[in-house]
Amino acid sequence: MTGPAAQVNMMGYGNFDQVTGGVHFRLRARTFIVAESSQGTRFAFVNLDAGMASQLVTIKLLERLKSRYGNVYSEENVAISGTHTHAGPGGYLQYVTYTVTSLGFVPQSFEAIVTAIELSIVQAHNNLKPGSIFINKGDLENAGINRSPSAYLFNPKEERSKYNTNIDTLMTLLKFVDGDTGNSRGAFSWFATHGTSMSRNNKLISGDNKGAAARFFEDWFNKNSSTNSTKLLGRNKGMFNKASKIKPTGGKTCANTTSQGFKVRKNKELKFVGAFCQSNVGDVSPNVLGAFCIDSGLPCDFNHSSCHGNDQLCVGRGPGYPDEILSTKIIGERQFQKAVDLFTTANQELTGKIDYRHVYINFTNIKVQLTDNKVVKTCPAALGPGFAAGTTDGPGVFGFQQGDTEINPFWKKLRDVLREPSPYQVDCQKPKTVLLDTGEMFWPYPWAPAILPIQIFRLGSLIILSVPGEFTTMAGRRLREAVKETLISSGNGEFDDQTHVVIAGLTNAYSQYIATFEEYEQQRYEVQMHNLISTRVIYVVVLTEHYGLCNASNFKKLEQAASTLYGPHTLSAYIQEFKKLAESMAKGENITKGPSPPDLFSVQLSLLPDPTGDSPPPGINFGDIKQDVFVPKWGTFTKGDRAIATFWSANPRYDLLTEGTFAVVEMLQGKSWLPAYDDDDFCLFFKWEAENITGIARAAANVNSYGYATLEWEVPEEANHGVYRLRHFGSTKETKESSNSYYTGTSSAFTVS
Repeated sequence: MTGPAAQVNMMGYGNFDQVTGGVHFRLRARTFIVAESSQGTRFAFVNLDAGMASQLVTIKLLERLKSRYGNVYSEENVAISGTHTHAGPGGYLQYVTYTVTSLGFVPQSFEAIVTAIELSIVQAHNNLKPGSIFINKGDLENAGINRSPSAYLFNPKEERSKYNTNIDTLMTLLKFVDGDTGNSRGAFSWFATHGTSMSRNNKLISGDNKGAAARFFEDWFNKNSSTNSTKLLGRNKGMFNKASKIKPTGGKTCANTTSQGFKVRKNKELKFVGAFCQSNVGDVSPNVLGAFCIDSGLPCDFNHSSCHGNDQLCVGRGPGYPDEILSTKIIGERQFQKAVDLFTTANQELTGKIDYRHVYINFTNIKVQLTDNKVVKTCPAALGPGFAAGTTDGPGVFGFQQGDTEINPFWKKLRDVLREPSPYQVDCQKPKTVLLDTGEMFWPYPWAPAILPIQIFRLGSLIILSVPGEFTTMAGRRLREAVKETLISSGNGEFDDQTHVVIAGLTNAYSQYIATFEEYEQQRYEVQMHNLISTRVIYVVVLTEHYGLCNASNFKKLEQAASTLYGPHTLSAYIQEFKKLAESMAKGENITKGPSPPDLFSVQLSLLPDPTGDSPPPGINFGDIKQDVFVPKWGTFTKGDRAIATFWSANPRYDLLTEGTFAVVEMLQGKSWLPAYDDDDFCLFFKWEAENITGIARAAANVNSYGYATLEWEVPEEANHGVYRLRHFGSTKETKESSNSYYTGTSSAFTVS
């Protein structure tokens, strides 16, 4: 589900300048399905290498599943959970707030995700067989820190004293075992840490630390379980002379599926699925060294996460600082190593029922009864000034700080051009000042969701809570405890203190952050769309130019509400509604489905232009070498060196090469070249960019830019001695209406010793 690897804005940081420009490693959808029998109760859980789930993705995915399987799968028993990587293509959600920086809806991103989920579920469905499931839990203490510790301290002291840390360090893992062979088929784990090891300046598609952990886990299992794997071996004798005689092939045409044959890992050969799922991640950062001022190197201000009043100078540091790739690898390895430990020692088998509950709720005006019997309400969606400051993982707009409750006159006027909040909204959101009244904005379509799904899965003594947002550490603890207490008190003895409850964050839809009432008062947790305040202005300008609406009076049409879960009692509403689901599950009762969310597919705006026909420079073919591999002066590459080659290349958006690869490292075996690494490997980077051209050259070529792909292979420790070369695959089309043509080309050979 890797999506378009060029020119598409990434989802997560809300940074207009962060557009895809290559692949770090590929994104995947991973699914497990459990069923009581071949025709019995079942549910499907999908772990998605994406920023978050999307309500529109869920809607369209369920339509496809219905056409395949009838009523076997529905919104009630399918959960789609994002890992929260901030390095995946955006444009796949249906509300304006989440498609601002991507210039609206991006059909190619959307289709890649929906198709991957569908095929992942199909594979899991077809592979159903009798088996056992084991559960194990353990603490992982060096893969996350609380990035807003001052807000956490607002929670009651007696509550905080129940916990050793200000984050949840527990990892919960499921181990799936084939009942016929006794072989392990997969493992899914839940652990809370943000997908922000890769920074807001990164432009390579990446699964971030959780995607990396999954890659490491699957490779570890397949390597250790293989009994007859073929190992690529090199011979030192004569390899230098041989390599020096092998020159680049030049660009050559090939079939559209050729790159699939060069994949090192093929789906049909995979023996194991290892997934690292997200949990209550709202205030947990993988940048475990802490946040520091980039000008002075000193720690940031504790309460505001800023430096001298400037939020943009305060940036978190990962364990590999200043190398974000290394940080991603380290945090991924720490999760992977813990999962291996839990996997190899798991011996508690899950037994009991499979069950599920699901309901849609309109969160714009929920009446919530508090413990003192006071009745309060939720509010339409709104964003406060604190959100514009961003977080230490990705600073936001200059002039804002976390904890801000006031808006200066300039930003207030700008806000009112978009939508001046109603008196009700202003009062409801207190103590938050309304910076953007997204819940009362719906032009050209709703800016934020009003109807959200909540869901509970039961797998024996394990309870999975599907939440459409990012719960903070303490918010997640309160929700888990409330659900567990309800299950025990309402059931007939099926639930007890040994019942396990996990939160699956960013699932089925997205509604930003959920903080505790006390944390809400400090106004740090709002939304991770860090630069939206500035980019929304640009977006509105684009829209008005596009539709010829050039005066502020047109924006006064944004009067009807389209809301999400915000306001000081957001968490209380979640807890109240989840307790209703838990009670119905414990008592074996049905629950009313609730109002369905809107399907806004037909009204989506897509302002990102398609790539136009590409051409290489005169006399050049796509796939030709632009810059060949530069061999070190000592004549060979060694472990840790980088072999780099650049090829003339067309825009990778013409074909995503799904289940294929843009980049390959080939090793010479006898007279044959065999793929050793591809763009799904952590050590091989595919980078694409366009070189703008002007004047006579532009007129002669009839193109705006020349594209080129750079392949960088960092020789890993496990690489064998031998002769290697780099290969690039790509696709192009002459016009928008013409069919794709495919090409490939290789570098000259070089040695590793």
